[in-house]
Amino acid sequence: MSLLAAFDLSDAGWILLGGAFGYAYVRYKERVRRQQLADARRAAIESAKREAEALLREARVAANEEAIKLRNQAELAYVTRQQEIAGAEQRLSQREQLINTQLEGFLQREKNIQSQQAALDTKECALEKARAETDALARERRAQLARLANLSEADARAQFLQECEQAALRDANELSRRILSDAKNRAEEQAKRIVSLAIQRYAAQHTYETTTATITLTGDEIKGRIIGREGRNIRAFEALTGVTVLIDDTPGAVVLSGFDPVRREIAREAMQRLILDGRIHPTRIEEVVAKVKEEMDENVRKAGEDAIFRAGVPPLHEDIAQMLGKLKFRMSFSQNVLDHSVEVAHLTGLMAAELGLCVASAKRAGLLHDLGKALQQDMEGSHAIIGAEFLKRLGEAEDIVNGVASHHDEVPHTCLWGILVSAADAISASRPGARSETMDTYVKRLENLEKIGLSFPGVDKCYAVQAGRELRVFVQPEAVTDDQAAALARNLCRKIEDEMQYPGQIRVTVVRETRAVEFAK
Repeated sequence: MSLLAAFDLSDAGWILLGGAFGYAYVRYKERVRRQQLADARRAAIESAKREAEALLREARVAANEEAIKLRNQAELAYVTRQQEIAGAEQRLSQREQLINTQLEGFLQREKNIQSQQAALDTKECALEKARAETDALARERRAQLARLANLSEADARAQFLQECEQAALRDANELSRRILSDAKNRAEEQAKRIVSLAIQRYAAQHTYETTTATITLTGDEIKGRIIGREGRNIRAFEALTGVTVLIDDTPGAVVLSGFDPVRREIAREAMQRLILDGRIHPTRIEEVVAKVKEEMDENVRKAGEDAIFRAGVPPLHEDIAQMLGKLKFRMSFSQNVLDHSVEVAHLTGLMAAELGLCVASAKRAGLLHDLGKALQQDMEGSHAIIGAEFLKRLGEAEDIVNGVASHHDEVPHTCLWGILVSAADAISASRPGARSETMDTYVKRLENLEKIGLSFPGVDKCYAVQAGRELRVFVQPEAVTDDQAAALARNLCRKIEDEMQYPGQIRVTVVRETRAVEFAK
């Protein structure tokens, strides 16, 4: 029997049966859908829990890293502050030592002055005793003259006074020569002290103009960036360049101060580049300063080679050319030292040509005569001696070395180069306009020199020579004795010092000439 036969139902039965099956299928699908939704909800909840746990772990790791970073920064700041405090304590200790040393020096000087005062008191007592003995001898001499020569008291007194005057003049001249000799032995130390005091008291403007450089700013807000947080930028800049940065209330300006002209020029160029760049921090400062130093070395070398070429001198040692280029940044009484050296080289060569000497060697000595001025920042002593020692180490010829060392008469002349260089140096430095001196001032200074020389009795002729650096005075031999000539030279020097202002020094030469003329018949 077929399946349909087994289930012989009516149409209504089939409909009910289909409805039952449909309802059951729908309920089944609903249960499946609900089950799927429940599974999806549970999966979403688990995923959210996992993501929350991952975020929590990441937040904990980041917090730990930030805490470690902050602790390291705090430790670094503490170490830096400790180093600054240690440096300040060290500087304070050095200043205390310096003050103690100076105090000891003052005490020692006071003791020396007291001992000298005691010696002077002793000498004064001896002088009073000698004066009393002299008066007694004088009275005895007058009595003897009156008895032997049958002279009146007035005539004897006149003759005695004349003899005493001559003896006193001789003693005074001898004493003055001895005093001058002793003064020359102590002159160097006293001269250094006097010059240092004069610089502190008077040459403030000159020192400012030759040891500072002013940077113009577009606004005052850049000053804060130059200083940096807690002054780190300005400290880094000063440490790298070796100059002092002065920032005060002056609007739109920063001053760089330093005695080394090359370092000051490096600092000026680096500061200008940093201001234009706008990025001012220690790392950038180090990069810019290093770059400017490289460029400055190249510029200095080119300046030295250019000066050698302009002077017409054969190529020199590389170190000599480098040191010569540093003179481009040095000034002497508003005269550029490198241009002055080239000018001296040409003048020395011209004088050597007139004398029939080697022009190349003369120019070489003239060009290098002030080379020691580029080395005076690191060494002590005269620039002529320092430059000569530097040239000798680099294998320069002995005559060139002596010409450089002797151009200020500090060592004996062994050749003519020192004499020629000295003359050319005086011409280049003292000619009108060389050192901001006009022709009228120059001529007036020469006229005043000759006028002072002619103001003394017994002077026949007077000439200002060597561009006003020497005054030669010719006296009448019958009116001025040799001893009086020496006294006249000293009096001329004092009057020149009191009445005139001039750079350097002026030599006074008094000439007394006696001529004996006879005619053979």
